[in-house]
Amino acid sequence: MTPAWQRLEATASSPFKRSFLRGLMILDRSSYYAILVAMGMMTLLVSAQVFTRYVLSSSIDSADELSRLFFVWAIFLAIPHGIKVGIHVGIDALVAYFPETLQRRLAQLMSWVGAAMMGALFWISIGAVASKWQEMMPTLPVTAALFYIAVLVCAAHSCLHLVAQALGLEPLPSAPERRGGTPT
Repeated sequence: MTPAWQRLEATASSPFKRSFLRGLMILDRSSYYAILVAMGMMTLLVSAQVFTRYVLSSSIDSADELSRLFFVWAIFLAIPHGIKVGIHVGIDALVAYFPETLQRRLAQLMSWVGAAMMGALFWISIGAVASKWQEMMPTLPVTAALFYIAVLVCAAHSCLHLVAQALGLEPLPSAPERRGGTPT
């Protein structure tokens, strides 16, 4: 556990908040390792495909589909980590000039709005997974819904981080001006 997580857990006032943070930490750690595995598998698969195509004059039938699947999973697993630290795109040309208290309140409100949107995306993703479940990938005997399951996992994980930020359990992303930058 990192020192930052220890400080966050120490400031969490209730057992529920501490449990929520600990569960989120475990989910983050699992997600980090899953990203590493997905990126590693994608790299190995593409490298093997290049080798077999140009050295052995052959091809791995499912290489394109599998490498795309690993790429999609790596990207969608990484999105919640970007939300957690605030590296997603934000336009704060006006908000950066508001008082700090108002900026914090607006950031909390936007975290709630973002969490609601991720909840909606989660719900829609369930329908997408259900409708694609019977469809098989062309070169593999697995469901094409695997692509949509990545979106479902991303929406749930992102929603949890946004709720944690809205509740004050995680630090809200700071405005660039307070980080020494200029408003965008």
